This record gives sequence, C-alpha cells and structure tokens, in this order.
Amino acid sequence: MSAKVWLVGAGPGDPELLTLKAVKALNQAQVVMIDDLVNPAVLEHCAGARIVAVGKRGGCRSTPQAFIHRLMLRYARQGRCVVRLKGGDPCIFGRGSEEADWLQAHGVEVELVNGITAGLAGATNCGIPLTLRGVARGVTLVTAHTQDDSPLNWQALAQSGTTLVVYMGVAKLREIQKGLLTGGMSPQMPVAMIENASLPDQRACRSQLGAMHDDAAAFALKSPAIVVIGEVARTSAQIGLSRQLYG
Repeated sequence: MSAKVWLVGAGPGDPELLTLKAVKALNQAQVVMIDDLVNPAVLEHCAGARIVAVGKRGGCRSTPQAFIHRLMLRYARQGRCVVRLKGGDPCIFGRGSEEADWLQAHGVEVELVNGITAGLAGATNCGIPLTLRGVARGVTLVTAHTQDDSPLNWQALAQSGTTLVVYMGVAKLREIQKGLLTGGMSPQMPVAMIENASLPDQRACRSQLGAMHDDAAAFALKSPAIVVIGEVARTSAQIGLSRQLYG
C-alpha cells in the first residue's frame, strides 16, 4: 500500500467507533495528516507513522486547503502511504471529494474510508432516532456555513417534513431559528443541541425552536456541536449508549 492517499473518517470522537477499514489504513500508514477534531486516542493504531497536524476549524486559525493538497501530493510522490484523517465522515462536510478529485488529477491513487458522522452518533447517544416510522421518514444534513456565505433555503427546509441535522451552527443559531420560523416551522418544534458528540463530556440541551437561541446561551453551548430539529428530538429512549462504554 505505497504511493497512495487514504481519506479516512475517524468518526465523531469515541475511538471505539472507528471502522475496521480505518484501523487497517492507520496500521499501514507512514504519514498521518490529522484534523483538529480527531480524537488523538485513535493514533494508537499508527504508532510508527509521522503525525502532521493540518487543523481546520471555524473561527480559528486554519491550515490552508491548498497547502494540505500540496503536502499530500508531496508525501505520495515520495512513495509514502498517507492517511488524511478527518473527524466524522470525509464526505459529509469534510471536503473528501474535493481532495480525492485533486489528488487523482495529479496522478495519485486515492481511497475513501467512511466514518460515523457526528449528527448520527450525537443523536443516538441522546436516544434520538433520526428517522422514526410514522414520525420522520427522512433526514436532511445541512451546514450553517457555506463557501460564499449565501443563505440556505430555510422555507424548503422548514417544510421538508424531515429531521434536520445542522452542522457548524453554534454561531448561527439566531439565523437558523429566524429562517425556520419565517419558513413556517412551528416555534414548538422540538430541538436538541448536542455538544461533543460521543465523547465522555457530551452534553445536550433540549429546547424548542422558538426558544433555542436563548436556551443555548443559558446552557453555554460551544462548538463542536450539532443541532437536531424535528419531532424525533422529543424522544429520549433508554437505549445502550455507546458513550457509556467509552474506554
């Protein structure tokens, strides 16, 4: 497995949620380029690799994407096995497709390895099913941050009838709230705001759409967090939560 880049999803934080394929790639990696949101505990699977931090987080100093591209290419052309390790899933707001296309255009073999996304893990750990027969027949994943800062079609989202899972939305809760209310969603729609999904310090703030901004402020909600909006957020089943088994 040489001269190749693996774009690997590290999952939401709990190292036990790594896939077997992710572990296999890490075991054989010579260089691991790691994002900020990846739990360092997963690096036990690549003890002999060179670790390169290439963090990208909203509101913080970030490694430029063009530099990350060039660095992956450089290591691959040196004949190294490179793992680009991303939090969650590389193809859910993780730029996995962008990086794969760029590398392939430069003659580098690429393989994508899926990871469990934070929206799913965080909701499950709160006893919230993202789909539920007779309640929610689908789920919509959206990001509150767009490349050109253009607004989302809040009216369409409000009327979709699906569970909404909003990523990177802590700084835009007021905008999310206003957009959905203006779009026709009920102010009584249940909301769950989940911080540090799947980790031992996961916290959840239960609210309703009309009160979620104020409730989040009182709760001191911080990133990274996901926001689940929909009737399913009313549920809180007592299920075996993976975070109770963490470690």
